Amino acid sequence: MTMRKIAACLLLLLAACGRPAPDAGEGVDSGNPLEVAARERGIVRPEAADLTGVFERRHDLGRDAMCAVPEGEGRWRFAITAAFGPGLSCEASGHIVRDGENWRLDFAGAEGCSALVREEEDELRLPGQLPAQCDRLCPARASLSGLRLPRASWNEGDAKRLQMRDKGGNMIRPCGI
Repeated sequence: MTMRKIAACLLLLLAACGRPAPDAGEGVDSGNPLEVAARERGIVRPEAADLTGVFERRHDLGRDAMCAVPEGEGRWRFAITAAFGPGLSCEASGHIVRDGENWRLDFAGAEGCSALVREEEDELRLPGQLPAQCDRLCPARASLSGLRLPRASWNEGDAKRLQMRDKGGNMIRPCGI
């Protein structure tokens, strides 16, 4: 590195030291015009009171995805899929409600299967261990435990258009019904 580059880096570091902390009340750094503009346009949002949208992650073994659409006041319908390699995946659906700081997913077809899901930095995080009643959601030793799903969209239309494979291998739109 040249001396000029080192000096420029040091100046930037020193300038950052004097910057005020973000406003804790709103979670938005009002001194950062990029963050303010992103939040105004809906590109970045604080922890949400509305879960509507798409959460999705692609990886070497396939794709994990979830769609959530409103189903009445303070209630959402969801569908989720998680891939664990060729021919091994979990598909589940159910309802979501706010539960304090978290979201509670109640899975259909598995009585007593419910999970509190945290939302951190636009990512849904399922707990590392689900109740035994949830074992029937996935084949073999697969599980939705510990699944992390980053937000891909805040749009209800995107959630309704999201396609997933059903157990028969057909492409469906589970939130578009």
